[in-house]
Amino acid sequence: KHSSVNHFSADKAIKMMLLSARNKAVPVAGLFLAATVACAFAPQAAFSGPRLLHATATETSPLRASAAENDHDPITRRDLGGRLAILASSFATTFTSPTDLALAAEEEGAGRLIEFEVQNLDGVEGNSGKVVIKTRPDWAPKGAQRFEELTEKKFWDNCRIFRVLPGFVSQFGINGDPQTQAVWRSRALTDDPVKVTNARGTVVFATAGPNTRTTQIFINTRDQGNAFLDKQGFSPFGEVISGMDVVDRMYSGYGEGAPSGKGPNQGLIQAKGNEYLEKAYPKLSYFSSATFK
Repeated sequence: KHSSVNHFSADKAIKMMLLSARNKAVPVAGLFLAATVACAFAPQAAFSGPRLLHATATETSPLRASAAENDHDPITRRDLGGRLAILASSFATTFTSPTDLALAAEEEGAGRLIEFEVQNLDGVEGNSGKVVIKTRPDWAPKGAQRFEELTEKKFWDNCRIFRVLPGFVSQFGINGDPQTQAVWRSRALTDDPVKVTNARGTVVFATAGPNTRTTQIFINTRDQGNAFLDKQGFSPFGEVISGMDVVDRMYSGYGEGAPSGKGPNQGLIQAKGNEYLEKAYPKLSYFSSATFK
């Protein structure tokens, strides 16, 4: 009799496996055995349902990516058995637990959210706001990883936004402690290829040439974007998902940095840190903290 499995389908089998895995109800071997037995005793006609779907990343705009699913088609019992075997093998060999597989599938390429507390907006003490940046490892994996690493090390705390040019960029990323900065200056990254344009709100490493990215960052603030930077190798690794109004209020009164302008001298920031900036440029906006959400 097949009354208990007449409505068994491919999608139900897979959902049962994933649900059991997520709840750690049974071991991997048990999942595979249960699915195989179900396939063996269910009638051929019962296996007509959607196949395993794969998401395909599709660029729909400079700042967004969407997932497009494949079309549905029927699946045979033999097809299902083979695919379940592959799935079970992935459970057993790739991850330490079934829950890890489910979480990895959800989080792959998703990036992380980092909330920055910004002080001295408009150059006024007490004016504060929040900016949330999402890393995009699918755009630039090396850059995204470095930004997350610096966040974990509390590198951004008390960092001044030392170069703010309205309608162009807001730049930061020299640590207030010269000794800390010296450590990171020797840890240059190789370049990520440019996959998305330098649109408004994208977050990018500043460079001194090829393969020189270390800690300096800028946020593109031009309404039409800075597409000319694409050909120069500036690869966005993240985006501001909330708080661009706060970015636009970062203090810009000191203008371009020395020697081109009267703003902060990057060489002196590297050598003297916040001691130099607090004395000579007290109105600069700065990050009081940066934390993962």
